[in-house]
Amino acid sequence: MPDTKQLRNRIRSVNSTLHLTHAMELVAASKIKKASERMSGSNEYARAAAEAMAVLSACPACEKSPYLRSGASDEIRLMVIAGDRGMAGGYNANIYRLAREYPDAKIIPVGKRAFERYGGEVLYGAEAFSTSDARKIAEKLCVDFLEGAFGRFGILYTRYVSMMQQEASVRWILPLDKSEAHSGKDILFEPDEAYVMSSLVPEYVTGMIMASVRESFASEVAARRMAMDSAGKNARQMIDDLKIKYNRARQGAITQEITEIVAGSGS
Repeated sequence: MPDTKQLRNRIRSVNSTLHLTHAMELVAASKIKKASERMSGSNEYARAAAEAMAVLSACPACEKSPYLRSGASDEIRLMVIAGDRGMAGGYNANIYRLAREYPDAKIIPVGKRAFERYGGEVLYGAEAFSTSDARKIAEKLCVDFLEGAFGRFGILYTRYVSMMQQEASVRWILPLDKSEAHSGKDILFEPDEAYVMSSLVPEYVTGMIMASVRESFASEVAARRMAMDSAGKNARQMIDDLKIKYNRARQGAITQEITEIVAGSGS
C-alpha cells in the first residue's frame, strides 16, 4: 500500500509545478498581443519590400545585377532563429531538426538557445532583436555576397499559422528570385533601376530578417502558451489521481488501525 506521507509530498510537488506552469502560461498570454502586432507590422513591411524587389528584378536594366545570380562560392549561409527559453513544446526541436538538412551551411544563430546549440557568444536574443541588429547583419551579408564569399542565404524561422499551429520553414533571400518578378514598365525609377536595386537590397534583406525574427518570436510565445496549458491540464489530472490514491491509502490505514484495536480488545 502506498505511504500516505510520500503521496502527500508528491501532491505538494506536482501542485508547485502546476503553479509554475500557470504563471508561465499567463506571461505568454500577456505577450501574445504585442508580439502579434509587431509580427503583422514587420510582415507588411517585408511584403512591400518584396513587391518592390519583384518589380526591379523584371527590369531589363537589372538583369546583370549580381544580386540575381549565385556567388562564386557554393557556401550556404543560414540564419537559424530559435528561442531565448525552453518549455515551448517542440518549438526549438523543430528548428534544429530542419537545420540538420543543411549540414554544410554556415549558421548565423539568433536566440539564446541557438547560440547554445551552435556555439559562440550570445549576440542576438530573439525577443530583444532590433532593427539595428537586422541592418548590421544584412549589410555584412550583402557585402560578402557581392564579394562571392557565399552563394546562397536563407532564414530558418518558425512560420505562424495559428495559435495552435506553427511550422519550421526556410525562407531563401539571396540571390533574388526572378521567378516572382513582374513587369514594372509603368514605374519610373530615379536615377535608374540598377542604382535603386543596389540601394534597396540591404533594406530588403533587413526587412526579411526582421519579419522572420518577429514571426518566430510570436510563434514561440504561442507555442509556450499551448505547452504550458497542456502541462497544467496534465498536472491537474495527476493531482486528482494522487488524491484518489492518498484517500484510499489513508482509508486503508484507518481500517487497519481499527482492526488492530478490535483484535487487541478481544484478546
